[in-house]
Amino acid sequence: MIHLNGEFMPIEQARISVLDRGFIFGDGVYEVIPSYSRRPFRLPEHLARMQASLDAIGIANPHPAAKWTELVTKIVAGNPWEDQSVYLQVTRGVAKRDHTFPKGLKPTVFLMASELVTPSAELMKTGAAAIVLPDFRWLRCDIKATGLLPAVLAKTEARQKGAYEAWYVDDEGFVTEGASTNAWIVTPENVLVTRALGTEILPGVTRAGVLHALANQGINAIEERAFTPAEAYGAREAFITSSGAGIVPVVKINGRQIGEGRPGPTTKRVQSLYRELWEQEA
Repeated sequence: MIHLNGEFMPIEQARISVLDRGFIFGDGVYEVIPSYSRRPFRLPEHLARMQASLDAIGIANPHPAAKWTELVTKIVAGNPWEDQSVYLQVTRGVAKRDHTFPKGLKPTVFLMASELVTPSAELMKTGAAAIVLPDFRWLRCDIKATGLLPAVLAKTEARQKGAYEAWYVDDEGFVTEGASTNAWIVTPENVLVTRALGTEILPGVTRAGVLHALANQGINAIEERAFTPAEAYGAREAFITSSGAGIVPVVKINGRQIGEGRPGPTTKRVQSLYRELWEQEA
């Protein structure tokens, strides 16, 4: 079951106009919310990020938070999986094809869910590989926009090279983030490092949750700053975070072993703290 413009229906019945600006221009934003045991996780944080994305591109939010919560709850209830990935998309709506858009368009609202498939137990045990690619995206990566061709190409190249994720590197030689994740390293001095928020990266909800969980434990050996691939190669540990995957250890980058080549104690502690956060909020 999906929701489209005020109606719930089987996904096979869903139809949108070919002139929808989301279809023509990728003129829209989206969110992906994990739901564990049919309970959406950090939904208010996802809705706040969607609001920021809508504001950034000038689309009026079609629903208040309470209505979004109601819709998400109904989508989760109307689908068969205990753990779900709930997808929300809002586009500017239907209009004659023109780069500039008229005022007063009615946004297209779409929600669906799929089974939440997390990384395998084997991958979490052994750790993942990543590759490094030039960051060829636009300069507003803080907007969770539907135009994901760069991520599609990066993810595909990573998988073709036997890696789980691709890390982007900007023109100054610093890692920005993964194609669909935030990137972290643990320095030889046991300091956690992840890139500071800015237009270069998406403000990950899981990233924020990890920082919140660490702060609650009084762990302050954290630096929000840029780091280079060379610093990552010399790191004690590395991992990535996202709402869909959670916290995934990275043990190899561009074929180079990171640390001891297996998930390390800091990564495992972060995973444990994040599970505790879920249990507290459930």
